[in-house]
Amino acid sequence: MIGLRALRVAGTTAPWTALGFSVRPEPLVPGLDIGTTSLDLEPAAAGIIGWTLVGEGPAQLDGLRTTWIDDPGPLRATLHPNGATRLDHVVVMTPSLQRTTGALGDAGLELRRTRDAGTPDRPLQQGFYRLGEVILEVVGDVPPEGPARFWGLVAVVPDVDALAGQLGPRLVGTPKDAVQPGRRILTVRREAGLPVPFAFLTPDPRRG
Repeated sequence: MIGLRALRVAGTTAPWTALGFSVRPEPLVPGLDIGTTSLDLEPAAAGIIGWTLVGEGPAQLDGLRTTWIDDPGPLRATLHPNGATRLDHVVVMTPSLQRTTGALGDAGLELRRTRDAGTPDRPLQQGFYRLGEVILEVVGDVPPEGPARFWGLVAVVPDVDALAGQLGPRLVGTPKDAVQPGRRILTVRREAGLPVPFAFLTPDPRRG
């Protein structure tokens, strides 16, 4: 199975530390490790720059910058004060879901299911993939025209209500029931300074 090993993300460590993440000590590459995924930070860039997948394939997946590596073994376990145990999913936006899922399929990623979303005025569809312990969610058809693009991240924590009290209203919103049955979600505010949309989600009761 193709797995997600790393994401290259813009920014510095300070906003992540403020949100309760443990970052790597110097002189290691600036960033943090969540479960089996490494987030490597680059101060001079914007958003999510690219990803590293375990396997082999092309350097572009419908515009998503991709590095491929052989299985490097497990990351060192990291304990985060906010309780984060892993990334739940990575969100990609595309103006053509058919085109993007086709490119991912050609590279060997298996589309597990699709789901209708959005509203009658703005219909959307989501496609879901499994990349090791992380889910890839592809959302289309979303303007503007062009290649697919990385959008946001969601991490798993045991209790979003407790975490909201720990972090405070300046950094996060109000916990609420998630779309996924039996789960609750907590969205990080823009004022927190992360370079990408980010949320915390309670564990899937079917997976833990």
